[in-house]
Amino acid sequence: MTNNYKINKNHAYTSHNLRYFVGNWKMFGDFNSFKIVRKIENFHLKFRKKHKKCKIILCVPNILISFFKKKIKSKSVFLGAQNCSRYTEQGPFTGSVSASMLKKAGAEFVILGHSENRKEGESPQLIKKKIYSALRKNLTVIFCIGETAKEKKQGKTIKVLFNQIKKSLDKKFNLKKIIIAYEPVWSIGTGKTPSSKDLIKINAAIKFMFIKIFKINPPKVLYGGSVNDKNIFFFSKQTPFFDGFLIGGASQSSKKFIDIMRKYYT
Repeated sequence: MTNNYKINKNHAYTSHNLRYFVGNWKMFGDFNSFKIVRKIENFHLKFRKKHKKCKIILCVPNILISFFKKKIKSKSVFLGAQNCSRYTEQGPFTGSVSASMLKKAGAEFVILGHSENRKEGESPQLIKKKIYSALRKNLTVIFCIGETAKEKKQGKTIKVLFNQIKKSLDKKFNLKKIIIAYEPVWSIGTGKTPSSKDLIKINAAIKFMFIKIFKINPPKVLYGGSVNDKNIFFFSKQTPFFDGFLIGGASQSSKKFIDIMRKYYT
């Protein structure tokens, strides 16, 4: 498929008006960090009067989910986790946290397949089991895909993304509960971003893959990789190609996260 792939730019357009702003806190934060969440929540409560179709999701360390959930006053901010075990039920799995535990703690989303975890040894087969486990507990999966700098240089971006999707998802899954996050590995934390032309091409390819492989309407597709308050204006011009953003380091600051949202709609 990938060798004969032809871009149909119509596939790049999204039918979703809802915009997602997903924060990935990574290994950051403590109980006092709720002040960041509170500022974002207060901003969004006022902001959504003009921009009702935007959704904020903060994926925080597991130990903070329950604590934050109890303190959030509204349905303005949703919480997510950054990974989960492949095992659904309780058992002798020291250090593991199941999708069931995350759900009971208050998470509604979970990031899976992040390149930082792939680098630590997560295979597509393991990620597939984790996705299955998360979907069984009704968590919405934010499934990360992306190519390395070497793969990009070799012109293998589309092939890599195709393989990541095909090997980690299944037609039997509830694919309506899957959000794709395209995060080029070479962009994360570097300040480098793809060109507008590449973003449009990749977005179209991702959506075409779902039409071709799974015979369903394309999923929501987010962009992640060095998204900040300085380059968000560039990314806003890629609308309606992307349904939102997966934001890393900038989401650890309420000011930077709020500025991203504000500037996106300016």
